[in-house]
Amino acid sequence: MKRFTSSSQQKMSMHYKRGVPAKINDKFLMRKVDAAFISSIKAKKYKYVNLGIVAKKEVLSVILIPQNDTILDQESASSNILANLLGLQGKVLIGDKALRYSLEGKKHIDLAQVWNEKYNLPFVFALLCYHNHKKTLQKIEASFMHQKIYIPQYILKKEAQRTQISSSNILKYLEHISYVVDTKARRGLKKFYTLSK
Repeated sequence: MKRFTSSSQQKMSMHYKRGVPAKINDKFLMRKVDAAFISSIKAKKYKYVNLGIVAKKEVLSVILIPQNDTILDQESASSNILANLLGLQGKVLIGDKALRYSLEGKKHIDLAQVWNEKYNLPFVFALLCYHNHKKTLQKIEASFMHQKIYIPQYILKKEAQRTQISSSNILKYLEHISYVVDTKARRGLKKFYTLSK
């Protein structure tokens, strides 16, 4: 985000906060942060720019392990609802643990892939919502959309060590993610909101 911010003052005011989706949602809803990528199901009532976490087809990091009983992932919001809307039963896994599980080739269902097969639409997992700084975020959005995303090696190595997932597999995973909420993604989002009423 800082790469796409021209003002040094704006860069200094941006602080990175790590957390699972449920915790990030809470911080945003409690106005502890001005802007954040929050779960699409929680973003419904908030203003957002056309940036988010979008899966065109499969996503690898949001999966369901088929089993007789349903176990929701407490770190998630949208993914639990998505599994229910798709009529799938089992254990929902998101994030690093889901990515490790899918990369190991264990039996699972990719929720974004099932959504795409059913509706021929991308699934929007999160949106960049804001309380303040609309103009700044719109400038970031405009710049972000016209530049190739590059992840420095030091960040890749750090994340590989933290997640126990190789740098090459992290890059492979990121190929499945789009950050632009385009027309088709907005249609997918609208479909999700309609079905989840």
